[in-house]
Amino acid sequence: MFCVTVYSQKKTKAPNIIIFLVDDMGLMDSSVPFLTSEDGVPKAYPLNAFYKTPHLEQLAKTGIRFSNFYAHSVCSPSRTSLLTGQNAAKTRITNWIKLEEKNSGPYGPKDWNWTGLNKSSITLPRLLQQKGYETIHVGKAHFGPRGSEGENPLKLGFDINIAGNSIGHPGSYYGEDGYGHIKGNKKRAVPGLQKYHGTDTFLTEALTLEAKSAISKAHKKNKPFFLHLAHYAVHAPFQADPRFTADYDAQLHSKKTIAYATLIAGIDKSLGDIVAHLKALDVDRETLILFLGDNGSDAPITPEDHYGSSFPIKGKKGMHWEGGMRVPFIVSWVTPSANALQKQWPIAKNQSQTQMGSILDIFPTLCEINNIDIEDYDTEGHSLVKQFTAKENHKRTEEFLNHYPHKHRSSYFTSLVKKEWKVVYHYPVNGDPKYELFHLKTDPFEQKNRALEYPKQLKKMLKYMISTLEKDAALYPEKNEESLKIIMP
Repeated sequence: MFCVTVYSQKKTKAPNIIIFLVDDMGLMDSSVPFLTSEDGVPKAYPLNAFYKTPHLEQLAKTGIRFSNFYAHSVCSPSRTSLLTGQNAAKTRITNWIKLEEKNSGPYGPKDWNWTGLNKSSITLPRLLQQKGYETIHVGKAHFGPRGSEGENPLKLGFDINIAGNSIGHPGSYYGEDGYGHIKGNKKRAVPGLQKYHGTDTFLTEALTLEAKSAISKAHKKNKPFFLHLAHYAVHAPFQADPRFTADYDAQLHSKKTIAYATLIAGIDKSLGDIVAHLKALDVDRETLILFLGDNGSDAPITPEDHYGSSFPIKGKKGMHWEGGMRVPFIVSWVTPSANALQKQWPIAKNQSQTQMGSILDIFPTLCEINNIDIEDYDTEGHSLVKQFTAKENHKRTEEFLNHYPHKHRSSYFTSLVKKEWKVVYHYPVNGDPKYELFHLKTDPFEQKNRALEYPKQLKKMLKYMISTLEKDAALYPEKNEESLKIIMP
């Protein structure tokens, strides 16, 4: 068990906090180069030249970006891990939550936590609420199925909920469609945005307007705010945001590819609009923003566009390769300053952090910044406060477990990254177990499986994986009423 001890600090004003969470945005889905060369310098690839995200570029200049930031390979596990600081194996929320029925998969564990979070869950917004924050959720929730406590963010510690419930993607992005209420997938209609129905307001813009309004109301109350702005974009359906279609050549790219690029552009505009609003309210120097994706990219980029959705990283959303789990992460003060708050919690400017971070780390980080004692709370996350200064935290373990005992693009697997090594175990639902071992330092794009070449390292990694899963009381795939635990080679 890893516990964060939060020591008393000289009191300063509590910072405003924005978590800017983008659905299905992978590491390569912007013009900001997150990957680095061997000496830690950002290195651009073709996808970085394809996307247009000037506001995200500016955020990277004022803050620090992480080149090795991990999340789970699908959304609900990541979103609940962000709020709890616990990984999916521990919470048993190991799959995306289908709102109508438990989607275990043919061999998935029947007792996985399909109902998600509940009103007794210890969550980040609940802890911040107790510290006097106005806690605001805007956008996609997906913390529990229809009829569950987790369906409603107000039961998880949020004071305000705008447009969040059990749906995992929108029925439509178009205001003319009522975001699914008028046209589109009515079973996935976005709630609570009736004022925009029948207008030409794109969903990303509507959520941005609502977030700005909620920020203003919190500011008038003279309360610090915690805004969890969780956009439905850039998840399917890949519907073009008409504000940006002229920026992409229909002769060079497919219709879906251009639609995806416009969704990314809309996210970037949202970021810029939020930043401008904070500056207009004169709260930018006391507002911390954390920008990230919830899992790997699902970009509909085909070989006709000369590169894959995560190139040069292998894989995409729902896969066991790095492309399924590596996500963008930037943290910054909205406007860097020499004020007391930023002196106490400094963030390096225009720097790249190559040491690992993960979605589990956000919970202990924000608890430390707010002097919330979680010494006795069971989390595998680590505070990122030191890493925000571009230094390494030599006290942290550099590991990330992604446990996925269900069916998806990659099915029934557990992966473990531990420093420069990565092991993947494929459960034997059909045939024998399969093993993959990658040395990420020399083979960052997972081109060579070294399981046969390094049998001792493979066994060492698997033993550690087994001990971690047992510690977390993880559930495994099931076949013929039996739990398929890991078999050593």
